[in-house]
Amino acid sequence: MVLILLFIPFFYFQEGGCSVPVAVHTEVKGSMLYLTGAVYSLDGADCLKDTMQTVVEIDNKVSESAQECVHAGVTANSVSSSALEAAEKLGMDLANALLNKGAKDILTTARKLNDAR
Repeated sequence: MVLILLFIPFFYFQEGGCSVPVAVHTEVKGSMLYLTGAVYSLDGADCLKDTMQTVVEIDNKVSESAQECVHAGVTANSVSSSALEAAEKLGMDLANALLNKGAKDILTTARKLNDAR
């Protein structure tokens, strides 16, 4: 569930979907959650890629208030609200970092090429 919450904000902020070349990869090592995101040109010649990480406390003890916690349109049961918030923020932060590096230009070109087909 936590990994899903990384993808949703990342794709949303990148205005991603099935027709744009956006990719994400996640990895959990202990309490560290890593997210790598990338934006590619359609021919693969241009690529922006970055990795960010955050600490998440994933345990089986969940407060009553977190049992019905909703983030990014997903209801997460049995996941702490702090873990959900950290994952969601990580996805948004990485998307913004890539946009600041020029991902918007790559995605705009990809959309135009896809629309022309």
